[in-house]
Amino acid sequence: MRWPLQARWAQPISNAGRRSNIPRPGCCCAIAALLLAGTAAGQITINSKTGVVTNGPAVATTSQVDRRYQQIEPTHVPLTKSELAAKTRLELIRSLQSEQGFAMRPFPRGHKGLTLEANGKLEPAGENYLNLATREGLSAKPGDRVVLTDIKFEHSRIVFDLNGGPDPRHRFLQHIQIGTGPTMIPVVEADDHGPTGARLSLTFDSHVPELTGDDVKALLSPMISFGLKTPVQAFTDTLPPKLKEAILNHNVLVGMSTEMVLYAKGQPEGKSREMEGQMPFEEWIYGKPPKEVDFVRINGNRVIRVEIAKVGETPVIFTKDEVQGLMRTDGKPLEVARTVKEGDVERDPNTQAPAAAPSILKPGEKIPDEPASGEMRPVQFPKPKPQPDGQSGAQPDATAPASQPPGAPAPPSATQLPPGDASQPIPPKPPSPPPVGSSQPE
Repeated sequence: MRWPLQARWAQPISNAGRRSNIPRPGCCCAIAALLLAGTAAGQITINSKTGVVTNGPAVATTSQVDRRYQQIEPTHVPLTKSELAAKTRLELIRSLQSEQGFAMRPFPRGHKGLTLEANGKLEPAGENYLNLATREGLSAKPGDRVVLTDIKFEHSRIVFDLNGGPDPRHRFLQHIQIGTGPTMIPVVEADDHGPTGARLSLTFDSHVPELTGDDVKALLSPMISFGLKTPVQAFTDTLPPKLKEAILNHNVLVGMSTEMVLYAKGQPEGKSREMEGQMPFEEWIYGKPPKEVDFVRINGNRVIRVEIAKVGETPVIFTKDEVQGLMRTDGKPLEVARTVKEGDVERDPNTQAPAAAPSILKPGEKIPDEPASGEMRPVQFPKPKPQPDGQSGAQPDATAPASQPPGAPAPPSATQLPPGDASQPIPPKPPSPPPVGSSQPE
């Protein structure tokens, strides 16, 4: 019996007090769900970090991203119900124009930018926020100084342009030139560099209420900090407490970025580039004997090894990553669950043995008389084949002439017949030519 994919609405038809069974939308949806469940039952989900294998439909999981791209904590600023007056608007522009602050989150480029709801959430957030920053590029990193270069008031939002904004300026004037004759001078010189600013929109429910400059700064505090800070304080305020304490105490942890190391220790006193196998790395050296000397090994943009050496003591080496878990929202390393085809199984080299090499032997079959590794045995030469009996004309090795090298074929004897019919007579041997200079008989 074939069920229709699209259900049709129909009234029950009475036939002698009986109702005909007509398929309804709920029944069709249930059947479709069963069919989809049957197709998804053959999937295998493997956690790439823990190695847990789940045979069945994949469970929807949200991958964890850096805490700087996660959703913000909403603010609690009291707002009035009255609409923003024209005088208040001019005061906000006068107080906020060219105001400087420090970025608390990454600010991506792009015309649309980020949208922050008043006492609400940030859009986009999570994976979409990270994808936007990756696609458009960053205008400001956490801890960088930003400037409010332009403020626009719309019906229910305030748009802030940071560091010049994301839109190019003077696009129309770049096509206008002034001059006489062949000499023409452009009104605005063309700028080869594109805009590098960002945009942040502060939205409200129905209209922009009456606000003060401090209220706007408090609403923007999850994204921009307007307090008086040093660059180190502005940068460390965007980090978790343990990582902030390590930087302020001038300590380097494995997993830090080069930017964190520079804020914690400053510029190194010496650098060296070396190779360890196929991996290049850079060694940053802080301090000189007899004081403590720190060797910070960096691969790419991350610290992979820290060695602290003191005079008269054994050097202390750290190789365990202590930053990766701190930069997650829940304090745990990144774990991504993905769906793979059957047979595509990953192995953790730290906890699982490598897979066996391919072999043509059957399961449980062993190689006979397999010598142990490193054991040497005497070389066995093949035995010589025996000569067939009754071979005519065969000469023993003792009667071979002395001038004949060993292994050379024996010359045919006078009594040995050539191959062919033995009854045919042997042709006479032609006479040898006379030596040179001798007279021939007439």
